[in-house]
Amino acid sequence: MDIRWIAAALALPLAACASADGPAESTPPPAAMTCNADAGQGFVGQTAAPDLGAAVLKATGARTLRWGPPRSAMTMDYRQDRVNVMYDDAYKITQVTCG
Repeated sequence: MDIRWIAAALALPLAACASADGPAESTPPPAAMTCNADAGQGFVGQTAAPDLGAAVLKATGARTLRWGPPRSAMTMDYRQDRVNVMYDDAYKITQVTCG
């Protein structure tokens, strides 16, 4: 086997990792829609319902809505484009937060 083939085979994986534009590290782009929890505080005390959820999304500027039923476990991941609406056993909204 020719030594040039071996050298080319060894160099090929390294060439695939190279970048002409510099390092591959970059920050992710900001979410298109960012939640504003202050705009959702007027919904506290109202009865949770699907149409109210749409109004909360619109008011807060969030992209997604997560309902928080009483005594439920929720993930701790933070998403700047998500609004969380917690409610009690009577379906009264107790808290509106972002994340």
